[in-house]
Amino acid sequence: MIRHFTITSIVLLFFTTNCTDAQNETNDGSSWQKEFNLADRNLVPTGKNVFFILEPGFQLVLEGYIGKNKKSFEKLIITVLEETKEVDGVITRVVEEREWKDNDLYEVSRNFYAIDSETKDVFYFGEEVKFYENDRVINNNGEWLAGIDDAEAGLIMPGKPELGMMYYQEVAPGVAMDRAEVVSLSTELETPADTFSDCLKTKEGTALNLKEKEYKTYAAGIGLIQDQSLLLKSYGFIEN
Repeated sequence: MIRHFTITSIVLLFFTTNCTDAQNETNDGSSWQKEFNLADRNLVPTGKNVFFILEPGFQLVLEGYIGKNKKSFEKLIITVLEETKEVDGVITRVVEEREWKDNDLYEVSRNFYAIDSETKDVFYFGEEVKFYENDRVINNNGEWLAGIDDAEAGLIMPGKPELGMMYYQEVAPGVAMDRAEVVSLSTELETPADTFSDCLKTKEGTALNLKEKEYKTYAAGIGLIQDQSLLLKSYGFIEN
């Protein structure tokens, strides 16, 4: 799930990827890939590519201070669960995200992914969401599942990212239309966990609000190490 969003690039970028060369025009004139030929793929719930690990027990912990004055503390824990879920005819892996703000539970989401065993492209099939206030669920904003209400799976991480790639991560009209652009393959970033080089950096946003934006950084063999002001604190496999 994209937690912040991006200003859409006005540069026209055309590319060929492992996914498909199909392009889709958006209302801002830029080309974003939306079709991924999922019916012709061998999608499985377990695996990994260079920047995305989909193996049960793997966990990332990110922390940081957010807000204008950096006074609010936020913590994000991403865990690949043993659990699977069938979505739109595909067995997907459940990845849980738990987010705290100032030690109060803010959001819990269950995200559904599958990986192409040949190309290593990872696809996003939807999410179940619970937002909390005072330890009580207050809404489920942003929930969607591929195969329901014209929603389709998007590409969350290419098997072989290339500079300039532009693709939809979520395709749920009116609910979630998140998309990403690869802006660097050589970023270096220092985090509490370590300093990483040759990282993938993306600029991510949504077709539903072109003013919102987010930058994320991914390290090889690990995955997400930076989400806006949140930085990787720890990573690795945990015991069940």
